[in-house]
Amino acid sequence: MSGINDLMMEITPRVLLKAYASGIFPMAESSTDPGMFWVEPELRGIIPLDEFHVPKRLMRTVRQGIFELRVDTAFSDVIALCAERSTDRKETWISDRINQLYTELHHMGHCHSIECWQDGKLAGGLYGVRLGGAFFGESMFSRARDASKVALVHLVDRLTAGGFELLDTQFNTSHLRQFGAVEIPKVDYEYLLANALEVEADFFAIDTSS
Repeated sequence: MSGINDLMMEITPRVLLKAYASGIFPMAESSTDPGMFWVEPELRGIIPLDEFHVPKRLMRTVRQGIFELRVDTAFSDVIALCAERSTDRKETWISDRINQLYTELHHMGHCHSIECWQDGKLAGGLYGVRLGGAFFGESMFSRARDASKVALVHLVDRLTAGGFELLDTQFNTSHLRQFGAVEIPKVDYEYLLANALEVEADFFAIDTSS
């Protein structure tokens, strides 16, 4: 292994944070791929926090309190479940190396999991990277209907309460568009990112421990 792959194998959590601050992020070809590659989309997916939309049926689910929301109580489980293969996803970009790096970021306080629990079991959730007033969503999973969607609703509530300015979804999908996700040119994204990185946001403005 040489060249770019050698460089990628030397990535540290600090290097990863610098990459996010520069508008790039890593992925792997598969779960068993020992290397990684940088991604810098020409069109970047974001969810404008002030335009976040919750479909009516999902809002009813949120209000019913079907799930218990927790933060950072089962990070390793969340990232492992996000990496699981399914009938809809035959392969994952979350490799062992990526799992290790983001777990280290979690221990440093820069990577978080939003978790939906039901009857004492982890039913769904998401994880992402926090830097300044920007949150970079990485992946989500569901083992119960709407669990990952409820986690996303809570994430947006948390980011809004904490004064965040940017929710980066990396790419845009039909699933995310129902919440108001849009694609913006790289130059516009870089402007939003630079401003968000200057913000001293509070990810723990909402307390889920009580």
